[in-house]
Amino acid sequence: MISGMKRYSFGIFTILLFLVSCGGQGAKEQCEKESAPVRYEYGLPVDSFRIDTCVVKEGETLGGMLNRLGATRQQITGITLMPRSEFDVRSIRPGKTYYALYQTDTAGVEQLQYYIYLSSIREAVVLHLTDSMHVEHFEKPIIHRDRVAEVVIESSLWNAMVVNDLPVELALELSDIYAWTIDFFGLQKGDSIRVFYDEQYVDSTRVGIGRIYAADFYHARRWQEAFWFEEGKIHNYFDADGNSLRKAFLKAPLNYKRISSKFTYHRKHPIYKVVRPHTGVDYAAPAGTPVVSIGDGVVTMRQYKGGGGHTVKIKHNSTYTTAYLHLSKYAKGLAVGQHVKQGQVIGYVGSSGASTGPHLDFRVWKNGTPIDPLKMVSPPAEPIPAQYKDTFATVVNAYRNQWQQHISK
Repeated sequence: MISGMKRYSFGIFTILLFLVSCGGQGAKEQCEKESAPVRYEYGLPVDSFRIDTCVVKEGETLGGMLNRLGATRQQITGITLMPRSEFDVRSIRPGKTYYALYQTDTAGVEQLQYYIYLSSIREAVVLHLTDSMHVEHFEKPIIHRDRVAEVVIESSLWNAMVVNDLPVELALELSDIYAWTIDFFGLQKGDSIRVFYDEQYVDSTRVGIGRIYAADFYHARRWQEAFWFEEGKIHNYFDADGNSLRKAFLKAPLNYKRISSKFTYHRKHPIYKVVRPHTGVDYAAPAGTPVVSIGDGVVTMRQYKGGGGHTVKIKHNSTYTTAYLHLSKYAKGLAVGQHVKQGQVIGYVGSSGASTGPHLDFRVWKNGTPIDPLKMVSPPAEPIPAQYKDTFATVVNAYRNQWQQHISK
């Protein structure tokens, strides 16, 4: 939206107009009978106008549109000279809808009165082309509706949302909530998810989701609950015992297709043809796939290292260090000594060094000793503080009761 604009909530609503000057009971009844609802949109009694609905064409300018719609030279000049803080004409985009509203004057001549540009499903700019030319900015309110959804996964969480006509944003949010506890590339057919969330609408059109309040994910033969809790400085997802679902490390450092080689001390190297330790996990993925740091830390290595090819090494704390091998290239600006955040891109999948194809060789050290990344137990973030445990327990019980009500329907 344009800075400093005037905001209005609007929608299709009805105002009943009565003639208060009607005299006598009979006259009053007649006036009420003859009064018709006036339909307002964008602050205008739209039934009083003839309305043309148009779409901005490629290369069209505001001045050109207004001229074609029949605006006068004075109207066009007045609008196009308005400050950008009122309406930046450069923001008009091809494919967007706009309305032209006309009224017939006393001489029987139809005059363009208003131009309404829909910048989005929520936002509109109304150009008043009458004597007092000015601009008004409108924003439709978002309607919030609590929803309960339950789906069974056949292939992927994303497809499960699409098949069940649910917002795909749910898959993205759930992937983020459970990023530290569920490997979403290891989901099995028959896994399922049930979720309470806030769905957002503009008029009758779904535009997205708000907060996910609670979720329960069935994976690896067990249910994993997640509850949103916000109190004081606490705002996070926790399990039923009050442990944070946010762990120190992500489950995997990239979106991969499959695991091509696991952690072992006895693997025949595909190139050197000798048995040697492979103290990492190979994730097969297309070249160029972003690779992210599984946790906060400091870059201690960024160099081409023999058979490992382009390698990045990150020290997360006094206990854990990770390495990312065979990269095609490093993230722009990445340097030794740089602090990186969990989920930050550090490089891209490649096949540099001793490699038979694009993949990421991911390695983890605990207290200087290699450990299997797939068996690593990630230390949790801070749990619910003691002073909030009773309040949190009430939240958990409330959502569990809603689960039961939903299941029993």
